[in-house]
Order: sequence, then structure tokens, then C-alpha cells
Amino acid sequence: MPETTTIPQDIQQLSFEDALKELEQIVEKLDSGRVDLDQSIDIYTRGSLLKQHCEEKLRSAQDRVEKIVSQNGTLSTEPTQID
Repeated sequence: MPETTTIPQDIQQLSFEDALKELEQIVEKLDSGRVDLDQSIDIYTRGSLLKQHCEEKLRSAQDRVEKIVSQNGTLSTEPTQID
């Protein structure tokens, strides 16, 4: 089931790389166990939104790649395979 939560403006303005870096920092904080429950919930929520943002950026990039594929001098559309 796809997430439909509205992504806050500050996250929408992040590049894929910046959002991924922040998400990695959140995972490290949660893994460390050195944050209290309330902070864990807050940063988990932000991490979820960052993940959604990264997925949308990847989908957008995939759509752009699929639009034009050069094949024997003619242009065609083919889906890309992302494993």
C-alpha cells in the first residue's frame, strides 16, 4: 500500500542525496539506543517522510529514463529494470 502522507516543504526541497544522508543519520541514532522514546518517535516519523521523498525522487528518475531509449537509431520507450 503506497504512503500518501504530505511531505513537509523542508523535506521536499532536499536533493535525493541530502535526504538519504539525513535518513542514514536517523537510522544511526535509532540504532544507537541513546534517544528517549518521544525523540525516537519524532525522528522515526521524519525518517518515514524522508524515505517517502527518496522513493518519489527515484520514481521520477526512473520515469525520465524510461521515456527515451535509443535503439538502432530509432527512439522507443522501454521500462527500466531496477533490482
